[in-house]
Amino acid sequence: MKPDVTLDFQFTSSIEQVWNALTDSDTLAKWIWENDFKPVVGHKCQFRAKPSDWWDGIVNCEVLVVDAPHTLSYTWESAGENTTVTWTVKEGSDGIIHLHLDQTGFSEETKAREGAIEGAKYGWTNMGNQLEKVLA
Repeated sequence: MKPDVTLDFQFTSSIEQVWNALTDSDTLAKWIWENDFKPVVGHKCQFRAKPSDWWDGIVNCEVLVVDAPHTLSYTWESAGENTTVTWTVKEGSDGIIHLHLDQTGFSEETKAREGAIEGAKYGWTNMGNQLEKVLA
């Protein structure tokens, strides 16, 4: 399945630091939202953002894949959409850590809605920028 959202980030931190930022609940709260995440396959958790007029601020997740420190995948269910987020972490020969994000499974209705996928990309890009600050 072709990803609906695909983004790449590069960091000079160690692969362990990047993996920790993806899997540690307290660190995730610094660049995504408050959560009760645990990197355990089958664990169900929530990310909680400030609610708005159009969204309750809750993302329900279930951890699908944990292959430390290279692959992390979980469901991302919110506002009637049930997608899958997959992070892939690789260390380049230059020591740069390459973090790749795929988000798949958006409904055809959402894909057809002008700006919806772009909005998801914008949100993840902002979170990636926050992650860069957390890792600095």
